[in-house]
Amino acid sequence: MVGSTLALRSKMASPSAMQLSSLSRRSLTTRSPVQTLRSRQSVTQQVAQRAARRPYSDAPPAAPAPKPRKRFRFLRWTWRLTLLAGVGLAGQLAYSVYDQRHPIEQAQPDPNKKTLVVLGSGWGSVSLLKKLDTENYNVVVISPRNYFLFTPLLPSCTTGQVEHRSIMEPIRSILRHKKAHVKFYEAEATKVDYEKRVVYISDDSEIKGDISHTEVPFDMLVMGVGAENATFGIKGVKENSCFLKEVGDAQKIRKRIMDCVETAMFKDQSDEEIKRLLHMVVVGGGPTGVEFAGELQDFFEQDLRKWVPDIQENFRVTLVEALPNVLPMFSKQLIDYTESTFKEESITIRTKTMVKNVTDKFIEAEVTKPDGTKELETIPYGLLVWATGNALRPIVRDLMSQLPAQKNSRRGLAVNEYLVVNGTENVWAVGDCAITNYAPTAQVASQEGAFLARLFNTMAKTDGIEKELQQLSDAQSAAKDEESRNRIFDEIRENQRQLRRTKQIGPFQYSHQGSLAYIGKERAVADISWLSGNIASGGTMTYLFWRSAYLSMCFSTRNRVLVTVDWIKARLFGRDVSRE
Repeated sequence: MVGSTLALRSKMASPSAMQLSSLSRRSLTTRSPVQTLRSRQSVTQQVAQRAARRPYSDAPPAAPAPKPRKRFRFLRWTWRLTLLAGVGLAGQLAYSVYDQRHPIEQAQPDPNKKTLVVLGSGWGSVSLLKKLDTENYNVVVISPRNYFLFTPLLPSCTTGQVEHRSIMEPIRSILRHKKAHVKFYEAEATKVDYEKRVVYISDDSEIKGDISHTEVPFDMLVMGVGAENATFGIKGVKENSCFLKEVGDAQKIRKRIMDCVETAMFKDQSDEEIKRLLHMVVVGGGPTGVEFAGELQDFFEQDLRKWVPDIQENFRVTLVEALPNVLPMFSKQLIDYTESTFKEESITIRTKTMVKNVTDKFIEAEVTKPDGTKELETIPYGLLVWATGNALRPIVRDLMSQLPAQKNSRRGLAVNEYLVVNGTENVWAVGDCAITNYAPTAQVASQEGAFLARLFNTMAKTDGIEKELQQLSDAQSAAKDEESRNRIFDEIRENQRQLRRTKQIGPFQYSHQGSLAYIGKERAVADISWLSGNIASGGTMTYLFWRSAYLSMCFSTRNRVLVTVDWIKARLFGRDVSRE
């Protein structure tokens, strides 16, 4: 009785699905709606629990999981490519630094080769040395400075935006990476004797040795000595103004700016004297003058007025230009944009204003009024920066006097289409000391130097082929059988064909890549050559292009890294306002 009762309870405790279904149908007819709902929920829970206790093989197949949506795949690939590019650039930078720090062993000079003397270490000379195969010649470089200066960023050095050592590349570092040894003498070339094929040099350093004057013979000579600052014979310019051509000029200007500021803040200084000291005048409306004026106004707006707020009412920058407008090499729309930007920055532009005399406190200028009349005006200043034109160096003037073909030249050495100095056979000229049909810019000098490197490399190959032809001709004459003579004759014809191909180098042709100028307030203007026309642009995006272009033009990886660090440092901490 008890066993049957337990069995009955067991069967009732575990009803089958069919029993549960019939039980639920019977209960629906005898229960209230609430009881019926609760009963249905209870039965459903029991069925679910029973199904969960079944073996896995008896369970119904699960529905396939939804595939993940393809979100952010583009961003993931962009990040991966960016990371890969960053790793590649870092590797290239590391290799470049290692290669620069570990020069190769160099071949020693061969006395049987020609001596090529290069005067100067500017754009033309360094571009020549960079591409020249020094194994073909015994190369000697003579320059009063033992570094190459990246002049386009020199205006930035005057206000501390870029440190001067960041745009200097040691000339010995350049020469040490050549295949063959190159001699360098830090000296001033004082005279070239063309008849004797000799260059006279002088050691002008503070520490003198036993020999301070000597001579260097040459077989081939490249004049790349540049030019001096043109003063146009105006009285007082050399004594009272600052130039902007060398590192020393930038350091002098930087010191003079802070001198003017601190002197203006001296106790009991008169208002008139304060206004004079804080008036910065720039003479010359070319790229150098415009860029310096923009850099100087930036220095005032971003740094000086914060730390010396007392000067903000009297600090002024004035740009003086004798021509009707600034930046004459740019298009009209960019000239107008520059002038409007200067007006927005409170930089005064005085066009049609020709300086006649300079004293230690003011300049006298002849101003042409709109009606054509002229009036003499006095302009007081605290700082005067002279950025106008070039003049001949004494060594260039002396060489011109030795050559009858140069008697009509006034601005420099006249050269032919291969940059050979007229009246000579083995003297070439590049850069500002040469007269060509192109403006005396760094871009022109750089292309001239690269052209001469190709020319000299070709000449060396030509000389080698001609010597080999002479040897083959002698060997053919001494040949005893017909077969040997025919073989040598075939070699002669092959060398003659190679000689004709080698000699097919055309004259120098300048390819203008464009003009760039910074105009302040993080804006720049650019006239870029594109296909058969020009692209003129100005603004903040052009300023970013200006920076990237100048960064890519820097001579070495070292310069690029240092300039980038200087820009970041100036952005984070501002320019230094201490007086050196």
